[in-house]
Amino acid sequence: MRRSRGESADSPASTGGDDAGVDALGMTTVTEGEGESAATEAALKPDPAVSGWRRVLQGNRVLWVLAAVAIVSLIAGVGVSFLIVSPGQAAADAAAPEPGLITVPIESRELSNDVTIRGDAAFADAVEVKIETGSLGGPAVVTGRVPEVGATFEPTSVALEVTGRPVIVLPGDLPAYRTLSVGLSGPDVLQLKAALVSIGIDVGDPSSATFDSATASAVAALYDRVGYPTPDAPEGTAEAVRGARDSVRAAEDGVASARRALAQAQAGPSNAERIEQDNLVRAAERALAEAKAGKGQLSVADAEDQLRLAQARRDEALAPRDASDAQSSLDAAYASLDAANEVLADASDSTLAFLPASEVLYLSALPRRVDEVKVERGTILQAAAMLVSGATLTINASAAESDAKLLEVGAVASFALPDGTEMAATISSVAPRKAEAGSGSGPRYDVVLAPTDPTPEQVEQLRGQNVRVSISIGSTDGAVLAVPLAALTAGPGGESRVEVAGDDDEKTRLVEVTTGLAAEGFVEITGDIREGELVVVGR
Repeated sequence: MRRSRGESADSPASTGGDDAGVDALGMTTVTEGEGESAATEAALKPDPAVSGWRRVLQGNRVLWVLAAVAIVSLIAGVGVSFLIVSPGQAAADAAAPEPGLITVPIESRELSNDVTIRGDAAFADAVEVKIETGSLGGPAVVTGRVPEVGATFEPTSVALEVTGRPVIVLPGDLPAYRTLSVGLSGPDVLQLKAALVSIGIDVGDPSSATFDSATASAVAALYDRVGYPTPDAPEGTAEAVRGARDSVRAAEDGVASARRALAQAQAGPSNAERIEQDNLVRAAERALAEAKAGKGQLSVADAEDQLRLAQARRDEALAPRDASDAQSSLDAAYASLDAANEVLADASDSTLAFLPASEVLYLSALPRRVDEVKVERGTILQAAAMLVSGATLTINASAAESDAKLLEVGAVASFALPDGTEMAATISSVAPRKAEAGSGSGPRYDVVLAPTDPTPEQVEQLRGQNVRVSISIGSTDGAVLAVPLAALTAGPGGESRVEVAGDDDEKTRLVEVTTGLAAEGFVEITGDIREGELVVVGR
């Protein structure tokens, strides 16, 4: 029979006359006589050992929790003991290590000294194209030659056709603000002459600021080159020229007449007049002689009077004539002729070639690319006609003064396209940037580079991109022996040397070396050294 909870193994209830008994472990036993029913009942009962451990775990829960806490505390204490350092150990750890040499091996490597900068790929700054139309005297109607976006303007290109006349592109910074013709002077004339000379047209004296006949001939040659006739002379010019020529002919006739009069006045009496006067004097002398001889009809006194009269008339007739009036007339005739020639010259100049302000467009940094067209055929020009930018894509970067001094115009650089393709470029210019007020940075230089023969597709890839540009300023011809710059020291005579360590760091030797290219923190050296040897860089 089962022992109830609370009964002990020694209680009377456990020792009665029943067939059941209890073994030494307190487990209930069943006699053979109980049969199968007792075996079945025993099989259905739970294992007493399992029930006992369950009672131990459930009945002693507090003890088990305390035991777990103790175990965790023990483990934590052991871990902390590894982290806590005693003051003595801390002092030992903080003490400086024993001094020794800091060495690096001599390397065989290729050195390349590069300047790396960043730049923006773009065309030159875009500018609005405005055409002076005030001299047209009417609506500025676009009649043709409207360019397409992407077109390129070169010197002598026709940017547009307005009222049937060309707008010729020329290099220059000063905008056209007046019509240039013979007789005018100024900086705009100098700019025109410089532009014509740059395209191979002779202008006479390019240093003269006056628009003369040679300049007019050059302008006529310009129109001939672009395939347009020179501008028509102002209305009434032909009639003015004809009238001036008639005035010149009339003045020339007046001069000829005055010259004849002056010549006649300056010539004096003719030979006939001289002979006639001499004859009269001689006749009076004969009459006086006859009177003195008593043969003449006149008395001596009358004969003498007649002789004096004849002599006086001869002297008066043969005396030099006053040509002052004739000279004055000739001077007046010459003045009239000069005035007529001036009028004719002015009239003739008006027939020479001239350059209207509406037919020239000055653009700097040619060639230029058309980015946007704001007019079309048949419209009237009232504002900007188009937007143009530099036709050549450039990379505009900046560099510090120390780097800029290493760069030269014409030096080759390299950069990567957005797709990773490597491209070459050439330095076009290196110029100091104008210092900005209040800028705390050092001097900067503007560096302009031109990509080498980019394709149209590459140009489109580059436009507007910021790229990293590498410019090689020196490299070794293959691998060389090199050491860090810190390994170099100066000898008493200024020579360069390195300290080479032996197998025992305490034994070193100083070796004089010749230095070469310095780059990437290393310097090329030659001398009594070999690759792999250790050189001292510090102690």
